[in-house]
Amino acid sequence: MYDTIKVLASQLLMPLPISLGLMALGLMLMAWRCRRAGVAAAAIGLAILVLASWGPVAERLLEPLEARYPALEALPENEGLAAVVVLGGGWRPEAPRSSVSRLSDSSAIRLMEGIRLWRQNPELPLVVTGASRDPDIAPVARGYAAAAAELGVPEGRLTVLDWPTDTGLEAQAVREALGEGARVVLVTSASHMPRSMRHFRQAGLEPLAAPTHYLTQPDQAGQLRHWVPSASHLRKSERALYEALGLLAVGWES
Repeated sequence: MYDTIKVLASQLLMPLPISLGLMALGLMLMAWRCRRAGVAAAAIGLAILVLASWGPVAERLLEPLEARYPALEALPENEGLAAVVVLGGGWRPEAPRSSVSRLSDSSAIRLMEGIRLWRQNPELPLVVTGASRDPDIAPVARGYAAAAAELGVPEGRLTVLDWPTDTGLEAQAVREALGEGARVVLVTSASHMPRSMRHFRQAGLEPLAAPTHYLTQPDQAGQLRHWVPSASHLRKSERALYEALGLLAVGWES
């Protein structure tokens, strides 16, 4: 039940559903001759949508999450690392594409970063994680494993954890596979990293952040497209709100 509530909240408490809901409410109120309240509700809904789709707002919301941990250029030496761990994302297992092309943008970038870091110490295991809540969709961990194998990672160096369906369960699965207190390189999207680090620490692991898949573009602040509302900016606002809700959920669960 709790998982269902989390999924619903993550879908409904986003700028677009909230904006459309307020605008629909405004139209209903105006139809019921509550013109002033209807106009106010519709205007608030439209304002939320415009602001969430506007570059300066979207970047300001997402940048603090992506900047929380610096990028990891190289693996530290003599740190007693136990593994490089790549967290799950999305993919399309039935798509008639190559193993890498079946992965979503975020999943492919996470895997590439994980392999880049793993190659610096190929004696470490490369741990890939993730499953879907939909039993009809094969676990993304298997997609990672297929792509990693084609990219030159030996089967003996791959550890596939294909049952966890969220970040908290991924942390538990890694702890069960490597042992409590294991020091791991944690690879995931930069915006997802703060929540992931909290989950892994709560699970009794020692994660070293290796963020990737950055969405913010501070160097484009002087360009026209930064100031024009767009779907790409809306995506950043949605990502920021999604991760903020996720961090709140971690706090409630701890």
